[in-house]
Amino acid sequence: MEAKALAWLAAGLGVGITVFGVGTGIGPLVAAALEAGARQPETAKDARTTMIIGAALIEGVALLACIICILLATK
Repeated sequence: MEAKALAWLAAGLGVGITVFGVGTGIGPLVAAALEAGARQPETAKDARTTMIIGAALIEGVALLACIICILLATK
């Protein structure tokens, strides 16, 4: 295989690992927010807002990791 093909393969693996990590990070976050809303319905709105902010930060890190993988593959 050419070096460029291996670089793209490594970038794809890096993005795959990143997506797996994001999924395992957001899953417990959503579960905790839903549990908090079920236990105290009056605070569900605050828990949902906090969950969305946390999920956005996790997704931001994932997007940054994907961009880094692609930049390293094109270098």
